[in-house]
Amino acid sequence: MIEAAMIWNEPNNKSHWDLELDPDFKLFAEMAIEAACAIRAVEPRIPRVLGGMSPIDPNFVGNLAARGVLDHVEAIAVHGFPLDWNLWPIAAWPDKIAEIRAVTRLPVWVSEVGVSSFGAEEVQDWGLSRTHELLRGLVPRVHWYSLFDLPQSWGATTRHREAEGSSYYRHFYMGLIREDGTPKPALATFGDCAPDFGLCQWFHFEDHRLEEAVAWMRRLGVRRLRTGLSWADSFRPNALAWFDRMMDALAEFDVTVTFCFTPEHLGLAPHHTSPPRDNAEFGNFCAWMTERYAARTGLVPAIPMRAEVG
Repeated sequence: MIEAAMIWNEPNNKSHWDLELDPDFKLFAEMAIEAACAIRAVEPRIPRVLGGMSPIDPNFVGNLAARGVLDHVEAIAVHGFPLDWNLWPIAAWPDKIAEIRAVTRLPVWVSEVGVSSFGAEEVQDWGLSRTHELLRGLVPRVHWYSLFDLPQSWGATTRHREAEGSSYYRHFYMGLIREDGTPKPALATFGDCAPDFGLCQWFHFEDHRLEEAVAWMRRLGVRRLRTGLSWADSFRPNALAWFDRMMDALAEFDVTVTFCFTPEHLGLAPHHTSPPRDNAEFGNFCAWMTERYAARTGLVPAIPMRAEVG
């Protein structure tokens, strides 16, 4: 079932939102409010979540609060990768959550946290165990990123790609399962964490790994999943058939659906990170997807709308 609707992914990260076109997030705030209102109009039971910020930045939250965005969401999400990309130690997780709680009363979710096996698979295994120790019971939702390694041939969604050095290549080693389908040591450890942690797994258009992912999640005892429905993908041939297939396959899980990625022909710039030319177009997509899949997955109210859940 659909547990929550997330508006965008890492909006304060230049790899996912065009900060040159929108340096003060005015355009993002207007788009987020439009989307939140559209979701609420078709399904008022679904909690709306502000897309996971990366970096974790209380000033970003304060900016959006001043623009009225926090009046239209029921939770705020953060992303953290202290062993790979962030400039803070893994032990600082409680402090990073406290920074956001200091500027809002909304529940704080960790909708992406992970450790790559780029340097050593033992580091990933230790990082998962330590993250579980730090975040268990601290926040109402934790989604571990990710189940599968990103295939090398697909490329990672970053601005400068290989020029980023190891920062780029780490994207391909975030999974608990290698590209060839074999498990890493951290997979067994995740089985012990699954009662507390969900997964974040992005599925590419017509992703061949969908059924395998469902089988692994059942085996691991995963109940919660975060994934995305791409506005840009909705203009591909057979897009609706793929969306239906994916959401039907995931119906048994509590799914946080992330709406993001601007179609090139509808952006202020021809890029998936661009603000839309017309926010109503994005709002209509969010409403369409919410209405269609809330019905298909048998939505029931999954979490309190405004209360912090420990």
